[in-house]
Amino acid sequence: MSLSKVRHIILVLSGKGGVGKSSVTTQLALSLTLQGHSVGVLDVDLTGPSIPRMFGVEDAKVTQAPGGWLPVTVHEGDAAAGLGPLRVMSLGFLLPRRGDAVVWRGPKKTAMVRQFLTDVFWDELDYLLIDTPPGTSDEHISLAETLLQRARPGQLAGAVVVTTPQAVATADVRKELNFCAKTGIRVLGVVENMSGFVCPNCSECTNIFMSGGGEVMARDFHVRFLGRVPIDPQFLVLIETGKTPRYPKGTVVEGQDLSSADATPVVEGGESRDSALLVHKYKSCSLAPIFATITADAVASVVAS
Repeated sequence: MSLSKVRHIILVLSGKGGVGKSSVTTQLALSLTLQGHSVGVLDVDLTGPSIPRMFGVEDAKVTQAPGGWLPVTVHEGDAAAGLGPLRVMSLGFLLPRRGDAVVWRGPKKTAMVRQFLTDVFWDELDYLLIDTPPGTSDEHISLAETLLQRARPGQLAGAVVVTTPQAVATADVRKELNFCAKTGIRVLGVVENMSGFVCPNCSECTNIFMSGGGEVMARDFHVRFLGRVPIDPQFLVLIETGKTPRYPKGTVVEGQDLSSADATPVVEGGESRDSALLVHKYKSCSLAPIFATITADAVASVVAS
C-alpha cells in the first residue's frame, strides 16, 4: 500500500455540499507546513476536484511511475525556515481538459478511490489530508472500508468535520457525524466555516449566515469544537489571482497585526499574480492565525489519541 510512509491520515468530511471543505483542507495543509510538518493532500472528490485550483497547480501533470503515480509538488520543504514540504494528488490532474465532466457510476468511483489509496507514491509524510465529496455515499464507504482494512493501527487519526452555522447545513452534517460513529472513524473536531463576513474596507466581521450552529452541534455529539472561520474576500483574491492579501490599518486577528503598508484591498483582476510561494502569501491572510490555532488543536487531538 502506498500509504506506508504516511504517519497520520486525516479525513476532511461534511454531509453538506458548499460548506468549504476544500478551502478548509487547503488551509489546514498550509498551516501544517508552516508548523514544519510534511504534508500531502489527496482529493477524492471525483466529480468536483478543486484541489489543483486551490493550490494554484492546475497546469501541473502527475508523473507516471511503475505501478502508480507521483504526486504534484506545491512547494519543497525548508528546514531552516521551519517549513514542511507539500504535495497533492487529484483526479483533476488526469483529466484532458479542466472543464471535462466525470460521468461515472458507483463501481468505477469505488475503484478510483481505492486506486488513489494504493497507487500514489507518497514520500515520508507527517500528515495526509483527504478531501472528500459531500454526503455519505460510494466514495466515503470505499474510503472508510479501505482505510480501516489496510491502514496500520492508529494511522487513520480521524476526521475534521466541516459545517456552516445555519440549521439547514448542520442538519445534514449531523448525518456525517453519525457516519463516523457507525464506521468507527474518530472525530478530531468540528470547524464552523463561513461564520461571519470580513469587510475588505474596514475589517468589520458581520454574521451574515448566523453563528454558533457548529459549536452547538459539536456539543450535542460530545466532540471537540475547533473554531469558527469567517469569509474573507482577500483569501478568495489570493486563491483566484495569486496576490498577497492586504488589509486596512488596525486589522488585528488573534493578536496579530495584519495591517498593510498599502491599505488598498486587492480586488480580483486588479493586479497580476506575484511570484512568491502560496504558503508565504497565505501568512498575510487574516485566516492564517485562525487556522494556526485550529491546526494546533487538531494536532493535539491526534497526538492525544
